[in-house]
Amino acid sequence: MLHSRIEGEGNPLLIIHGFLGMSDNWKSFGSLYVAEGFQTHMLDMRNHGKSFHSDEFSYEVMCQDVLEYCQEYNLHKVSIIGHSMGGKVAMLFATTYPERVEKLIIADIGPKYYAPHHQDILAGLNAVDFTTKPSRIEVEETLFPYIQDFGTRQFLMKNLYWVEPGQLAFRFNLDVFNRKIDQIGTVLPENAHFDKPTLFIRGGNSKYILDTDIPEINKHFPNFELTTIPNVGHWLHAENPKLFFEETARFLK
Repeated sequence: MLHSRIEGEGNPLLIIHGFLGMSDNWKSFGSLYVAEGFQTHMLDMRNHGKSFHSDEFSYEVMCQDVLEYCQEYNLHKVSIIGHSMGGKVAMLFATTYPERVEKLIIADIGPKYYAPHHQDILAGLNAVDFTTKPSRIEVEETLFPYIQDFGTRQFLMKNLYWVEPGQLAFRFNLDVFNRKIDQIGTVLPENAHFDKPTLFIRGGNSKYILDTDIPEINKHFPNFELTTIPNVGHWLHAENPKLFFEETARFLK
């Protein structure tokens, strides 16, 4: 069963993080959505955060994980926010089990195929040698030549935890990601269709959702709207949390 943070009472809202993320990335949003009348479920997907590690890693198995989570908690109809990889999970879940989804919010990802583009990040993560018992500062120094963007490094550093005194590790399953990184860019199935309200929200400086992608989005999600948050990149919810929350809360209400 997936690990999650659950807050509040009301209509269930699932939040699904992106690749190498976890539920903790969304905890400040959790309480905001609770104040809007939602019971917020912030999930850790398999091989991420505090959820289980598995050699199986694909959108199909992650979609099944979300179904089993909903069944376990008797969530018959949910709204979903999914960012990046989490958005792809949310798209597949909504098009596979449309009767279970009320509204869908997809943050900075489209249904199309994405070529592998995490090579520098994986190289940096693989360069960390935990057998030498590095400190947090030493881990960041190792990452720096590969990942010079401060925000990305800090995002990855949140995955560090103390296995025991003096011994750090990453929470995510780096071994599986090294072998199955191609799964992250997989296209949504050709016949996938969801006709309930869907919000695509993109960063104005991001290249993940282009104007040329709109026809394909419309094919799968005919009842969609597209909102752009200006002057932010792929981590739009972290770069402008106020506007991200306002746009998503408006849509959910």
